[in-house]
Amino acid sequence: MKPSDPLTVIFMGTPGFSVPILEALVGAGHRVAAVYSQPPRRAGRGKALTPGPVHARAEALGIPVRTPVSLRDAAEHQNFAAIGADVAVVAAYGLILPKTILAAPRLGCLNVHASLLPRWRGAAPIQRAILAGDAQTGVCIMQMEAGLDTGPVLLRGTTAIDRKTGGALADELSAMGARLMTEVLADLPAHPPVAQPPEGVTYATKIDKAEARIDWQQGADMVERQVRAFNPVPGAFFDVGGERIKLLDTVIVPAHGLAGTVLDEQLTIACGTGAIRPVMLQRAGRGAMPTAAFLRGFPIPPGTAL
Repeated sequence: MKPSDPLTVIFMGTPGFSVPILEALVGAGHRVAAVYSQPPRRAGRGKALTPGPVHARAEALGIPVRTPVSLRDAAEHQNFAAIGADVAVVAAYGLILPKTILAAPRLGCLNVHASLLPRWRGAAPIQRAILAGDAQTGVCIMQMEAGLDTGPVLLRGTTAIDRKTGGALADELSAMGARLMTEVLADLPAHPPVAQPPEGVTYATKIDKAEARIDWQQGADMVERQVRAFNPVPGAFFDVGGERIKLLDTVIVPAHGLAGTVLDEQLTIACGTGAIRPVMLQRAGRGAMPTAAFLRGFPIPPGTAL
């Protein structure tokens, strides 16, 4: 089947995850007429208003950027429709799209969703898949509808999770999503939408920062997954000596003891079942470092209760 001609696209995304997808659309020759992104937020020590990664990249590419606080206003609907887009591509945008927005592009709105739908619909599919101990995850290119990630899927790709961190998995799935979306847009008739099965639906609720605090009563396998899921953000952590320590990488070891107790000079820590041994740690305001180097500057002796 003959590939489609270049399309007029509205791109909707905000974080770094979305940037490779925007770049892929431009690289494939599509005309990205406008980018929608969440408004700049205050960041850094000076708390200056800072555009998000997609916003900044779109400006560098010379693409007009729109940053409405909401898409519910009738004027926003008119402005969106006036672009005359063939399709809207959505990737971690962060705002709900009303029905009038979903219906405005000639071919509707296509979403890059980082899970194997219907598993992990919602805001944090990458972290939730790691936390749950899933063996694999992937990306679905989905035709958007009014429900939360309920639309039919045009194309999907899979990858093993193994011991990947949330950050590494996000990078991999972003690249996968860019490739799959350009494949779909190159030949839409070859990718008919397939309804999601009603079985196996789960929801990936937004990550609460409180979830990043390590509960040593959990099994070592759960602590290890927590560390990977929250690396790099928000960062799994524990407190010792009045200071918060981020745990960035760890391994499970065959040791036992009272949960939350440091067992040896290598900072092996007992969990509810089993134990973990940190590989990389980070103090507030400091760089990440291997455990041996960390302990030279911040001793945590055996017997310490965390």
